[in-house]
Amino acid sequence: MRRAIALARLSEGLTRPNPPVGAVVVRDGRKLGEGRHRCAGCAHAEVEALDACREPAAGATLYVTLEPCCTQGRTPPCTERILREKIARVVVGCRDENGCHCGRGLEMLTERGVEVVAGVCGEEARELVVPFFKHITTGLPFVTLKLALTMDGRIADRRACSQWITGEEARAEVQRMRRRADAVMVGAGTVVADNPSLLCRDGGGEKLMRVIVDGRGCAPAAARVFTDGAASRTLLVTSRGVSGRKEAAWMAHGAKVWKCPADKQSQVSLKRLLRRLAGTGIMHVLCEGGGRLAGALHDAGLVDEYCFFYAPAVLGDGAAFGAVEGCGTLLPKMSRMRCVEVRRFGEDVMMRVRKA
Repeated sequence: MRRAIALARLSEGLTRPNPPVGAVVVRDGRKLGEGRHRCAGCAHAEVEALDACREPAAGATLYVTLEPCCTQGRTPPCTERILREKIARVVVGCRDENGCHCGRGLEMLTERGVEVVAGVCGEEARELVVPFFKHITTGLPFVTLKLALTMDGRIADRRACSQWITGEEARAEVQRMRRRADAVMVGAGTVVADNPSLLCRDGGGEKLMRVIVDGRGCAPAAARVFTDGAASRTLLVTSRGVSGRKEAAWMAHGAKVWKCPADKQSQVSLKRLLRRLAGTGIMHVLCEGGGRLAGALHDAGLVDEYCFFYAPAVLGDGAAFGAVEGCGTLLPKMSRMRCVEVRRFGEDVMMRVRKA
């Protein structure tokens, strides 16, 4: 199962709107074949693993990170192939929360005499598909808010300089986070201040979308996200009041522009934006700031996971930029969450928390 999970991780960020899944076929302690779901429309992991078998798989055990599908989609149901190959035992990491399946595939296999074991490495297997489950059950993407900040909660100095608060090891982890996501999202202020590429610097992330939230239409058309070789994967989201000339400038090299209704807090209605992104198959959005966008997402209750990288440094400046610049609340009503991971990257410490 750990090998199947490792295979599935190779497909994170590449399979939308399908989940990343890995599978391994084993008999008598020998691996016969393995596979992963590579992209929507391609063979599912179970089928790729069975196709890769060096000998007939009858009587073998199939390890798969997610419950096999039992309905016809772009590809035939995996349960049919499993039964046809006479697999004796299916070991599953986690059950599928998709209402079309939701245990039906396992029931079908059990009824046909296949031994089924579920929940092996369940927590790790489920972690792979949390964004898919959020997408399929709510119609919204899973949102991770990632920020690099000082110990006193600042993401940039008073001149809006943020490069670099954290060290190389922490920044390398952020690149891995981008590769696993479907879209990276920032506010226009980040584009103005840093002119980032928002791409994966070390390769990968070939399908990563870049989403720029710009309610006032202030992002410069000469910014890298609109002019580099990946401009066609840039989406500028603005309000309906932006001029056609600005829109044409952003789109000159292939970027797309969406005009969304505005609300009082964020200029762009973030929930409508996220729902529309989900409609295009986006399952996991990685928001990298800035503080106002982070605050607007937090105020709207749209953040599923907070991932903060703390540097052992203090600016000590009340005029520096804060991490989450929302409406704020008093201590008794403060959001309480649960810590799911703490890791050290060089001298920096990452804390990842989710809603309780």
